[in-house]
Amino acid sequence: MTTASAPTSPLASTRFSRILGTGSFLPGDRVTNQALADRLAQDGIETSHDWIVERTGIHARHFAGPDTTSSDLALPAARAALEAAGVAAEEIDLIIVATSTPDMVFPSTACLLQQKLGIHGCPAFDVQAVCSGFVYALTVADSMIKSGAASKALVVGAEVFSRILDFKDRTTCVLFGDGAGAVVLGASDVPGILASELHADGRHVDILCTPGTVSGGEVLGHPLLKMDGQAVFKLAVGVLDKVARSVLDKAGRTDADIDWLIPHQANIRIMQGTAKKLKMSLDKLIVTVDEHGNTSAASIPLALDVAVRSGKIRRGDTVMLEGVGGGFTWGAVLLDF
Repeated sequence: MTTASAPTSPLASTRFSRILGTGSFLPGDRVTNQALADRLAQDGIETSHDWIVERTGIHARHFAGPDTTSSDLALPAARAALEAAGVAAEEIDLIIVATSTPDMVFPSTACLLQQKLGIHGCPAFDVQAVCSGFVYALTVADSMIKSGAASKALVVGAEVFSRILDFKDRTTCVLFGDGAGAVVLGASDVPGILASELHADGRHVDILCTPGTVSGGEVLGHPLLKMDGQAVFKLAVGVLDKVARSVLDKAGRTDADIDWLIPHQANIRIMQGTAKKLKMSLDKLIVTVDEHGNTSAASIPLALDVAVRSGKIRRGDTVMLEGVGGGFTWGAVLLDF
C-alpha cells in the first residue's frame, strides 16, 4: 500500500537565496513639479505642483539625458550593489534585468550590462513585466539559485520611462521618472527569500499599455504610454492585498511579522491603501515616490536601496516587496533581509 507523503514546507529546502547587497542610481536631471508644469505650459497643457501632489504624492522625478540608456543607468546601480555585497563582478553567474524600456530590440539590456561589467559567459536576459518586473526577476533568480543553476545573481530594474511618455497627457506624464536599482542575490544555508508569488491577467491589457510596434524600420501604432488611472487604482489595491496575504501564508507568517512594506512606488494613495489593508502603520511604509516618481521596474529596488542605506532596513528585518503593472501583472516577495 502506498502512503501519501507529507506536504513539503516552503522552507524545507537546504539551499536558499539571500540579498547580499543593494545599489541604485538616478540620472542627474531632477525635475520638480514646477519645472514640469512650466514645460507643459509651453504646449498649452495646464497642471501645477499642488495638483500633482494631491493626486499622486509626487514632488519630483529624474529624467535621463537623450543619449542615456537603461543599461547606462543599470551599470552604476549594479556596481554599487556589488560593492555593498563585497562581491567581484566576475563572481556573478546570472544577470537578470527587469525593464520595459530596453536599449534596443535585441540583444537584451542584460547582455549589454554584462559587457559593460566585463563579465563573460554567464546567462543574461531581460524580464518584461512592466512595474512588476523586479518582483518577477527576483523570483526567477531565487528559483535558479535554489535549484543550483546559479550561486550569485545580479538582479536589476532599470527604466528610461521618459522616452515613452505622452507630454500632452497630464494625467500620465507627471507620474513617471527614470532610474535603476539592483541587488546581488547569493546562495545561503539560511532562508532569505521566504516566499513569492506571481500573477498576470491579459484581460486587462488595455488599461495600461504602450501599444506601439516596429515593422519595416518604422514605429507603428501608438508608442506612448496610455493608462486608465481609475481602473488601475481599483485593480491594484485588490490584487496587492490578496497576493501579499497569499505569500504570508506560504511563508507561515502573518501581517504582524512584516517590519517594512515596499510596494511599487506608483501612487501614494495605492501604497497607503495597501498598508492599511495589511493593518500596518504608515511608519513602516517605505516611500520614495515623492522624489523618484514612478520608475516602473526600478522603483522597488530603488526604494529598497534608499531604505537600507538610510539605516531604516537592517539585517534580520522582514520585508514585503510587491508590485503591480501593465499586462496586467502583479506579484509579491517576502524576505528576511
